[in-house]
Amino acid sequence: MKRLKGTNEEIARILAEEQVALTQQNITVEATVREIIQDVSQRGDEALREYTKAFDGIEITDFRLSETAIQSAYNTIEPDVLAALKHAAANIESYHKQQMETGFEDQPVDGVIRGQLVRPIERVGVYVPGGTAAYPSSVLMNVIPAKIAGVKEIIMITPPQQTFNPAILVAADLAGVDQIFQVGGAQGVAALAYGTQTIPKVDKITGPGNIYVATAKKEVFGQVGIDMIAGPSEIGVIADETANPAYVVADLLSQAEHDVLARAILVTNSEKLADAVEIELEKQLKQLPRENIARPSVENNGRIIIAKDKGSMFALMNLVAPEHLEIAMENAYDYLDQVENAGSIFLGHYTSEPIGDYYAGTNHVLPTTATSRFSSALGVYDFIKRIQYTQYSKAAIHEAEKDITTLAYSEGLQAHAKAIEIRKD
Repeated sequence: MKRLKGTNEEIARILAEEQVALTQQNITVEATVREIIQDVSQRGDEALREYTKAFDGIEITDFRLSETAIQSAYNTIEPDVLAALKHAAANIESYHKQQMETGFEDQPVDGVIRGQLVRPIERVGVYVPGGTAAYPSSVLMNVIPAKIAGVKEIIMITPPQQTFNPAILVAADLAGVDQIFQVGGAQGVAALAYGTQTIPKVDKITGPGNIYVATAKKEVFGQVGIDMIAGPSEIGVIADETANPAYVVADLLSQAEHDVLARAILVTNSEKLADAVEIELEKQLKQLPRENIARPSVENNGRIIIAKDKGSMFALMNLVAPEHLEIAMENAYDYLDQVENAGSIFLGHYTSEPIGDYYAGTNHVLPTTATSRFSSALGVYDFIKRIQYTQYSKAAIHEAEKDITTLAYSEGLQAHAKAIEIRKD
């Protein structure tokens, strides 16, 4: 892993330059995705069948997955996997129930009532990757918060398979998905955004995917809502001399194995730990089945940042603003107030990041590429709308008339002012 050492300002400049490179758009991908979206929006199911045959090598006659197929997944899923999914679902539900919002209303004052309604989004589409990137845990993470929010209909799409991973279908059933359709890629996102003869149009799209899926979500934003534009996985570890280098490396590799573009970043004030991590890294890489993915990830994108003190460790990691942040220090909880930017935080030497991926109940759909500076983990709040309401009595509008019309005239919007003045009599 490349080492960075210097003043905070020097390291910050390098991190900023690397961040710019991470967010560069692939123009070729964007052009291809736009073409697919336009085609699907115009030709619907016919275009979906052509793209599915071209990209997935499968001829689809019925995009909708039957209830029989879903129920038969219970016959083939491993009992231990089913039990684990149920336990994880219970934890996700208990955590996310605490995110429920309620509306409010002021006490009426001088004829004025103000308030806010909270309403669920009507219909949500969830994208679930297929093949080797089939993650039933992501089904639970996307669907359960939507159900808690009160979303009336949840549509799931996933690339067609000769044989579906039963855990994907069982997770969808456990979480409460209403319909599943066999379609993936940018064409699937387009189908959700615009609707086809078979697939209903949704109001918001959530869920992870490859660069084509992420780009498609960006392109249809505005037509529908989206959760976020996710980049490659990231993990940041803040560790001092008390950290176990074997634990640190194992956690860094837990994200590096996702993607050759994934980022694993260690910030430490201990050169001794940094040296031990580099030795341990080579040892664990050689034992990793996905070494062909993890090795280029850490070699090209991994960083070991040497900070001068503990305060600097947190200041530099706040610049990274990682998707996942581990604090591998004694009394890690006491350092929470020093974290400004992170998608999800894991505290102490024993709270490994995969606990959040699978089990704890916190969401694993998280902001990447430093977007935790302004965005948050997926939650119940992503599946609701807040609607304001106001009521003024005749006396109240007369009392406020001068202020309102003064502002309207100052902005050159005479009709705004007249709409108030007409109510004088």
